[in-house]
Amino acid sequence: MVAMAGERSLSDPAPAAALGESRSRVLELLHAAAGPLGVQDVAARTGLHPNTARFHLDGLVGQGYAERATEDRDQPGRPRTVYRAVAGTVTAGRRSYRLLAEILTTLVADSVAQPERLAREAGRTWGEYLTERPAPSERVDRSEATRRLVDVLAEIGFAPRAQAPGDGDVPIELRNCPFREVAERHQSVVCSLHLGLMQGSLEAMRAPLEAGRLEPFVEPSLCLAHVGPAA
Repeated sequence: MVAMAGERSLSDPAPAAALGESRSRVLELLHAAAGPLGVQDVAARTGLHPNTARFHLDGLVGQGYAERATEDRDQPGRPRTVYRAVAGTVTAGRRSYRLLAEILTTLVADSVAQPERLAREAGRTWGEYLTERPAPSERVDRSEATRRLVDVLAEIGFAPRAQAPGDGDVPIELRNCPFREVAERHQSVVCSLHLGLMQGSLEAMRAPLEAGRLEPFVEPSLCLAHVGPAA
């Protein structure tokens, strides 16, 4: 077991306990399906955005719970990528993604001239990817933008709670940090990534709001995101 003096273990808990609600639901769907499913199939049956469904499917592949394949088809056109649950999946064996996160975060913090800026840009890119974009003619108001942002944050595991949007700032409470152990050691990098993720999400939905700043650990289990009118 890998550990640092005076700190908790860097090894992750057993994979079965770390799947999360949405990913567990996707895995159950794959097990119950009569055949392989594509991203759109999973999105339609779970209510997840296709990008979020793909995120969880690829995560299940990486964790060894699912297999990715190319669909056999006789019709013209590009074949779909499909997924199936791995039969008789065993959950034994420890994962050390937390240790990997520690190593990569330390590498960024120590080797990049502006690590916070790099982390924020990476977060913005992923925020755009994980957010459902509105139709060209659709206008997303403050209330709807707040709701959609909260949904994205909830899917990741932040346990967010937003106050009713008014004319000024919309404070969003983040009551769980899914990367807390890493954030406690590398706060500036990890929190910059989280801020960028919110910024990218709001930009993708063309919201009249922007994430201006993030207050980390205002309480032991609470961070506060400040979202206000877009410039």
